[in-house]
Parts: sequence; C-alpha cells; structure tokens
Amino acid sequence: MVWVRSEYAGELAVLSTWLSAFIPWNVMLSSVAGGSVLFVRFPFLQIRYAYGVPFAEGTLILDPLSAISFQAGNSIAVAYQAWAVGAAVFAVAFVFSILYYLAEARVEALPVDPVRVVGALLGLTGVVLAAATYLLLTRGFPGIPIPLGVVFLLVFGGVLLTIDRTD
Repeated sequence: MVWVRSEYAGELAVLSTWLSAFIPWNVMLSSVAGGSVLFVRFPFLQIRYAYGVPFAEGTLILDPLSAISFQAGNSIAVAYQAWAVGAAVFAVAFVFSILYYLAEARVEALPVDPVRVVGALLGLTGVVLAAATYLLLTRGFPGIPIPLGVVFLLVFGGVLLTIDRTD
C-alpha cells in the first residue's frame, strides 16, 4: 500500500513538521480549588487558562523551560522535563525541515534520506511527549490529559519512515 508517492515525500516531511508545531501535543482540563484550569500544550509553549480559581485567574503562557521552573519541587516537574526533551527533539526536526525547504537539492544529496530523518525525529518527539503525557497522568495532577498531537506526531513519523523512496 502506498500512502504517498515518493516524489512528494519531501514536501510531506516539511509540511508534517510545520503542521505539528501548531497541533497541541496535550490538552488537559483540570478542576482545582473550586474552578477549572485548561492547559493547551504545544511543542514550544503552554497556554494555561484558569477561570474560577482565585489564586490563578487568567491566562499564562510558558515555554518548556519556564514551565519547569514554575513546577519546580512539584511531583509533575519530571513531566515538564520530558516535555522539554521532546521540544528539543522537535526543534531539531523543525530546523531540519526549514533547511530541507530552503535547500532541497543540497539536503537530498546528504548521505541519509532526509524524509526518514524527519520521520525518525517526529516519531521520537511523539514517543517522548507520550512519556510526558503518561507522567502528567501518573504524578497526581488532576485531570485527564488528551494526547492529541502525540498521535499526529507518531502517525506522521510512521508514514515518513515507511515511504518507498526507491523510484
């Protein structure tokens, strides 16, 4: 079964990476202190919207490193550390995809298949962010995390790793 024609594999690799930057890897609604907190976590930032919570009303936007500092000393800090690792892997994929877009012929001339490189990086990002989701779930933080973007990262990675590039 052919998912993508090989001549479009490079474009799919770039597009998949860029699209993954805008899909939240984790969405979570938590009930705390008589109110609710909505977390929407993208690879490079987290948007936290609290309502009905007297000590944390409003919106807070954090990058992974700031979120680690914010959660320091809490049991879920390790989940945020895993997120930072996933964000770093994704940053490599994102930079590589930009280089691939800007200098396709030069990147295609590398001794490794750039489509497989992007696929491996997206898949690895998905695995690390799945671990971060698991850590959020098991570290006593209220709410159920929905790993929306994790699924996309794993699917994109799997598709890119299995494209037949022989023609």
